[in-house]
Amino acid sequence: MNQNLTTYYKERAKEYDQVYQIPEEQNDLLQSAQLFQTIFAGNSVLEIACGTGYWTEQISKTANSVLATDINEAVIDIAKTRNLPGNVNFKVADMNSLSADQPFEGLFGGFIWSHILLEELDELLDKLRNHLLPGADIVFIDSRPVKGKSHDPKMITRVDEQGNTFQTRQLENGTTFEVLKNFPSTSFLEEKMARVATDIRVMELEYYWIASGKIKDR
Repeated sequence: MNQNLTTYYKERAKEYDQVYQIPEEQNDLLQSAQLFQTIFAGNSVLEIACGTGYWTEQISKTANSVLATDINEAVIDIAKTRNLPGNVNFKVADMNSLSADQPFEGLFGGFIWSHILLEELDELLDKLRNHLLPGADIVFIDSRPVKGKSHDPKMITRVDEQGNTFQTRQLENGTTFEVLKNFPSTSFLEEKMARVATDIRVMELEYYWIASGKIKDR
């Protein structure tokens, strides 16, 4: 069984957008897109783990500019095929070692929080803060634990000593992966976001959670 998350998403690239076609989740997707378009309107936005560009496309409709980054060139290649405006640029980059010419007015991370080890969250948030202006909007969205879905807590197959939870997933080509998938509580999200932000808000939709805040002035 493969435990490399980067390899998992590289091999899953061509089938990934199926997650945005689930009928019962369309209302959450629409509500989330409208919220992000409001939050990031007129802003320069840094997007981490942009994947196949679903959220890049939504945010770019109102943002002044979007730098969409991902460690996997395979998913960025798919994202580039979307009908995106000229205010979007892509960059193959690890979110843990980003470099940028100037700070941004917003940061977005879609469905990446759950794939970050609990013991590495603080360090990553500190690094991301360095790329943002004081008062910048920072927003994350990810899966809530819902019975009968791919993010059903019953599908957790392993818990490590730090409390990280893992699922076993199989791709269409039959390859099996152990995938890190954490499901944070509202209080945990508030605690971690408070490290770098104020005005923190955690919203629970039916299938997703959204955590947002304003970057603290140093």
